[in-house]
Amino acid sequence: MYRDLGFIRVWGMQSERPGGHGAAAGTPYAYLVYPHKPILAYLPQTGRLLNEYCVVFPDETRPYGSARLPDSDDVLAKWMALTGDERRLIETANLHQPGRQLDPRRVRRDLWRLHQWERERARPAADGSAAARPGTPPAAR
Repeated sequence: MYRDLGFIRVWGMQSERPGGHGAAAGTPYAYLVYPHKPILAYLPQTGRLLNEYCVVFPDETRPYGSARLPDSDDVLAKWMALTGDERRLIETANLHQPGRQLDPRRVRRDLWRLHQWERERARPAADGSAAARPGTPPAAR
C-alpha cells in the first residue's frame, strides 16, 4: 500500500472493523498515516475526517545531519505505535481539527485512490487471475 499510494491505512483498534475483526463493538474508524505529516482519523463508511494527531519520531541515533527518520521509517514508527498502543499514542499527540496541516481535498483524493487500489486487488482475487498470484511481476498482470 505504501509503495503504491505513499501512505497507509490503519484500522482503529477500538472499533469493529469491516468483516468483524475489531477489538470491540462500534463504528469502524481508521487512520491515514503519511510520512512526516499528522496521523489523520476518519470514518471509512462516510469519508468524514475526524482529527489530525501530530506525533514525531526523531532519529536519535544519528551523530550528525537530520534528526528526521527516513519517510518509510516514519510511517513504520507510526504504524507500530498505533497497533501497539493506540490509546496512549492518541492521548499524547497534539490534537487538531482536520485541515490544519493536511489539505482536506488531498485527503479526499487519497481516500478515492485507496478505494480504487483496494478494488483493483479485490477483483483479481475474486476471479483467480495472474494478478492474484504472489510473485507475478506487475508487467505480467
